Amino acid sequence: MTRKPQMKLAILTSHPIQYYAPFFQLLAKIITLKVFYTRGTTALYDRNFLCQINWDIPLLEGYDYTFLTNTAKYPGTHHFWGIINPDAIRQIEEFNPRYLLIYGWSNLSHFKILKHFKGKVKTIFRGDSILSNKLPLWKRPFKKIFLAWLYTQADTILYAGTNNRAYFKHYGVKDEKLHFLPHSIDNQRFSSTGSGALIRKSLGLKETDLLVLFAGKFNKGKNPILLLKAFKKICKNNHHLLYIGSGPLETLLKKEAKTHPNIHILPFQNQKIMPCFYKAGNLFCLPSLQETWGLSINEAMACGKAVLVSDRCGAATDLVTAANGMTFKSNDLDDLTTKLDQLLQCKEKLEKAGTASAKLISTWNFHEQAKSILKCL
Repeated sequence: MTRKPQMKLAILTSHPIQYYAPFFQLLAKIITLKVFYTRGTTALYDRNFLCQINWDIPLLEGYDYTFLTNTAKYPGTHHFWGIINPDAIRQIEEFNPRYLLIYGWSNLSHFKILKHFKGKVKTIFRGDSILSNKLPLWKRPFKKIFLAWLYTQADTILYAGTNNRAYFKHYGVKDEKLHFLPHSIDNQRFSSTGSGALIRKSLGLKETDLLVLFAGKFNKGKNPILLLKAFKKICKNNHHLLYIGSGPLETLLKKEAKTHPNIHILPFQNQKIMPCFYKAGNLFCLPSLQETWGLSINEAMACGKAVLVSDRCGAATDLVTAANGMTFKSNDLDDLTTKLDQLLQCKEKLEKAGTASAKLISTWNFHEQAKSILKCL
């Protein structure tokens, strides 16, 4: 792509994220940009992983950035009052961007900045929500009125996939305002890093053994217990299940694993080694009750793995086909058990599905994201 430094873009996001940094690095080679991190400089404690996350890949290289002062009494991304940046508007105005890209609105600072810059610069909003029935019926009309107004504050709305687009349409965003920005991970890094041979050996797996992998937070939303129940129903001697992560359900999972030699649990693993864990598996499963997207699905597919995911994962509609895996009805043990059993019948079919996964996900990449952003500017 030809460099276009006159395109000056300010990006507002809460904190350095492993899925965003490579995109910022690529975009900085094409246009002038500065990322404003709003949560502050304190290390991020993940309330779902129940641990502090320190990523082992560079997240602050290759682009200009600043950490804004966050004066919130209880800093965090999990509540509206967790990000308050008194100096944010002044610092963004000093950078003097022609365009402003805002990731999310559900904290005071992002909300105020979105409102402030309406009509002053071209504002682009990025969110990945999907429709949910969690709210009581009486609250839903009020939410619809508020969000329909909120999304008028941005000039362009970026949607991550089919379900995310349906969400924005539900809240009144017009087609001409919607622009596709594919939810992506670093496909190149995941596909080219290492192999799973040593991990399989450490678990005592044979070449003919089939390994189902769950990677993520051990919480109710990710629903790892449902997978455990389904696995126990169909488990054969050559079937193994590996959990990687941490969270409030860890104790329960470990208790179950003690009584079943084919269930393995490992702690949270950092980014450099994760591709090897995906490659050690034969099938990746994400049984979430509600998932706006599920970027672990992208990661598994980039590593050439078949996938089995809940229909409440936002990615399911776009990334899971008959060629590369299956989708099951959320929280339906029988449906998950049946489809898990079907997929574990043949190793060769799983390998073929993995090849289809790698091909499909190859177009969901940062270069496509960059092209999409440039069309908005």
